[in-house]
Amino acid sequence: MFGAVANVPTNSPHLRKSGSRPVFSDPGSGELGSGAEEGFLHSVEVDEMKGASAPLSTAAIMPSPIFLWRFKVLLFFIWGFSCCKIGWDSVMRMSVDLRDLFLYEAFLYYNPLLLVTMMVWLWGVNLWIFAQSSVNYAKIFDLDQSHLTQREIWKCATWMTIIVPTSMTAYLYLYSHGEVSLAASQPVLLYTAIALVLIFPFDIFYLSSRYFLLKTLWRIVLPLQAITFSDFFLADILTSMAKVFSDLERSVCRMLHRQVATIAWFEADSVCGSHSVAIPLVLVLPYLFRFFQCLRQYKDTGEKTTLLNALKYSTAVPVIFLSALKYHVFPDRWTSIYRPLWLLSSVLNSLYSFYWDVTRDWDLSAFTRIFKFSKASLLSNLLYGRRWVYFWVIGSNLVLRCTWTYKLSAHLRHNYLTVFTITALEIFRRFQWVFFRVENEWNKMNSKSNIQLSMSDTSEEDKLLGSNERNV
Repeated sequence: MFGAVANVPTNSPHLRKSGSRPVFSDPGSGELGSGAEEGFLHSVEVDEMKGASAPLSTAAIMPSPIFLWRFKVLLFFIWGFSCCKIGWDSVMRMSVDLRDLFLYEAFLYYNPLLLVTMMVWLWGVNLWIFAQSSVNYAKIFDLDQSHLTQREIWKCATWMTIIVPTSMTAYLYLYSHGEVSLAASQPVLLYTAIALVLIFPFDIFYLSSRYFLLKTLWRIVLPLQAITFSDFFLADILTSMAKVFSDLERSVCRMLHRQVATIAWFEADSVCGSHSVAIPLVLVLPYLFRFFQCLRQYKDTGEKTTLLNALKYSTAVPVIFLSALKYHVFPDRWTSIYRPLWLLSSVLNSLYSFYWDVTRDWDLSAFTRIFKFSKASLLSNLLYGRRWVYFWVIGSNLVLRCTWTYKLSAHLRHNYLTVFTITALEIFRRFQWVFFRVENEWNKMNSKSNIQLSMSDTSEEDKLLGSNERNV
C-alpha cells in the first residue's frame, strides 16, 4: 500500500523463473501488462547487477589498506637506509681535519628544521591525547571547524620528515663530490620553499590554519591587542625554540652573504661567526615577546601575578648576555667575574621557571594533590590516578629546565651534538608541559561555567520565591 513492497514467499505459485532471473506474475493481469512488467523488472535487475558487480571488481583490483600501509612503511625504511648510507659515505670522503667542520655546517642548516619536524610530530600526539580525553582544545584555543586534526598534523610532519633529510643528504653528497654550487643551493631551495608554502595566498595547504598561525605570530611580535590564550601559549613554545631561531638567523645570514658550503666561515670574526651580536639578540627575542605580553596583561587585567610572570622571563636575559660576553672580554676576566654571575643567573632562572611551571601553569601548588587522590576534582583529567606520572613530570621538568639554561649559553654553541640533544630534550619537556597547561585552562573554563550556571539558577530561584511571596 502507498508504494510499499510486498513480500512474496519463495514457494508461491505466482513466482516463476524466466531464464536466470525471477519474475513476479499476476494471474489476473494481461499479456501486455506482464510483458511491460517483465521488461521493467529486467532493466532493474540489469542495473542492480551492474551496480553490484562494479564495487566487487574495484575492490578486487584495489589492494587492502593493510597492504598499502605495510608497503609505505617498507618504502620509508628503504628511503631512510639510503639516506643514512649516502650521508655516511659522503662524510667519510672528507679529510679528517675538515670532517668535523663539514658536519657542523650541515647541522647548522638542517638541525632547526629537524627540530621543528620533531615538534610537529609531538604536537600531533598532544592533539591525539586531547581527542581521546574530555579536553576540548578547539574551544580553549578558539579554533573554527576547519582546524587541523592530529591526522593532518601527522601528514604534514611525515612530509617534513621526508623532505628535510633528503635535502640534507643531497647537500652532503654534492659537497663531498665537489659540486659546491649545487650543494649550496640545497638549503636555499628548502628554506625558500618552506617560506613560500607558509605565505601562499591560495586555498591550498590548509590556508585557514596557516593564516591563523601567521596572525598569532604577528600578535606575539606586536602585542597591541588583548592577549588571548593562543597568543601566550604559542609564545611559551617559542621560548623553547630560542636556539632554533638562533641557528635560523645564522643560516639565513650565510645564505644572504653567499657563504653556504664554505668551511672558511668558521672564523669567529666573520659576519655570521661566533662573535656576532645577532646571536644573543635572537636568543633573547622570544623571552622579550613573552615579557611584553605579561605587561600587556597587567595593563588589561591589573593582576599582580602577571608582573611576577614578567619577572620570570626577564631572568633569562642575564643568562644569555653574560654568556655572550665570553667572546668580548679577556679570558681571566670571564673566569673571575662573568662566569660566576652567569652560573648564578642560570640557577635563578631554572628554579624560578620550575616553580612557576608547577604552581602556576599546572596549578599543582599543593603537593598533596600529587600524592593523595582523595578528591576526584583535584586529579588530572588526562592521566587519572596515575601517581607516577606526576613524579616523572615534576622531576624531569626540573632536570630539563637546568639543561635548557645550559643550552641558552652562547659560549657553548660549538658543542653542536650536545646542544642539539639538549634542544630536543627541551622540546620534549615542552611537549609534557602542554598536557598539564591545557588541562589546567580547561578546568578553569569549566569552573567558571559552573559558577555562572549556579548564579543563574540562584537568581531564577530568587525570582520564583519573590513571585510566590507576592501571590501569597
